[in-house]
Amino acid sequence: MIRSPIWHPFTQHALEPMMKRIAKTEGAYLIDEDGTPILDAISSWWVITHGHRHPAIMEAIRTACETYDQIIFAEYSHEPAEKLATGLIEVAPAGLAHVFFSDSGSTAVEVALKMALGFFHNIGKPRSRVVVMEHSYHGDTIGTMSAGERGVFNAAYEPLLFQVDRLPFPQAGSDQATLDAFEAICRSGKVAALLIEPLVLGAGGMKMYRASLLAELKDLARRYGCLTIADEVMTGWGRTGSLFACEQAGIAPDILCTSKGLTGGALPLAATLCTAEIFEAHLSADRRKTFFHSSSYTANPIACAAAVANLNIWREEPVRDRIGALAKLHEKGLARFASDPRFANLRQMGTIAALDVVVPEGGYLSEIGPRLRAFFRERKLLIRPLGNVIYLMPPYCVTAADLERAYDAIDEAAGLFAAGRL
Repeated sequence: MIRSPIWHPFTQHALEPMMKRIAKTEGAYLIDEDGTPILDAISSWWVITHGHRHPAIMEAIRTACETYDQIIFAEYSHEPAEKLATGLIEVAPAGLAHVFFSDSGSTAVEVALKMALGFFHNIGKPRSRVVVMEHSYHGDTIGTMSAGERGVFNAAYEPLLFQVDRLPFPQAGSDQATLDAFEAICRSGKVAALLIEPLVLGAGGMKMYRASLLAELKDLARRYGCLTIADEVMTGWGRTGSLFACEQAGIAPDILCTSKGLTGGALPLAATLCTAEIFEAHLSADRRKTFFHSSSYTANPIACAAAVANLNIWREEPVRDRIGALAKLHEKGLARFASDPRFANLRQMGTIAALDVVVPEGGYLSEIGPRLRAFFRERKLLIRPLGNVIYLMPPYCVTAADLERAYDAIDEAAGLFAAGRL
């Protein structure tokens, strides 16, 4: 069989089988070229919120296609972007007043980093240090790789990366160590921003921490005059149980990054929201203070129309009830493993559930990861473990029967591994 010329992301083609094509998507399912339905238990990399091809979002896309394609956003605006920006400010944490559009989660964070450094540069008090939490992931562009965890993902690109300060992840009972480390760095007076994934570190292993710690970190940042950037690319749009994870900590960041579920997962789009103070630091008759960032497809009108439809779904449909029901299903699913020695660190936040398979060697490159993925694929489940970390993050339309099947498969896989048959 002739291999496709496509180079797939996060794929070692020397080890992977030929990829099947998906012919259709519907609800919580992908339907492959043979007509086989596959449960999308990870929302196609965390983007699909309400379900594949939600009718209202699809209709908004069709309607926008009758009027728009791409419009240069450095020269003109358009109604879908204006509606979306206004709607985002209405639902975002208080104090965020301006919206800068881009194309992906990585670019949303790149924009945020540039906003933060640009703010201090333009007010004549330059600061350049960025503080992150260990095990973080913020994207795969140069700036976001620099801010993310160092390791196999970016070892080849180390010469291109800038240095950041890292806080220890708050393991149980160690919150104070994280706070003390942050305050010690802040005392330098050089910290521009704390960049953080609120409540859940996604690609770092679905690591979860208390909302009260996030609130305390935000308070320290405020006291020392540095900005807080909330990377809500994964945690936004209901994933942690609230629209944005920051709500659970009762904080309003200075900058908030959103993507993935922004369009309900239908089209790529991102937004970086900031306070009026940050915008006004770039507002000047001096053109050198312009915010110099763009991409050719900034604020694509069709993508913006999809995002407006997503906002309307949140207003008009019982999305929060669905999220609450899904959270309860996860509680039930995880409960069966509560005293199971095959698993460790059972955890859940909102619609995200995760547990670690007990193995001799864990981590992202754990040998069990590819074997688990192949097993789940055979069971017609899209589940991509992070090494020995299995997580479920399905669309909000998933049924109890769908989710029970996923938990049954996790149980079966662990049994086979314990028996030396996986």
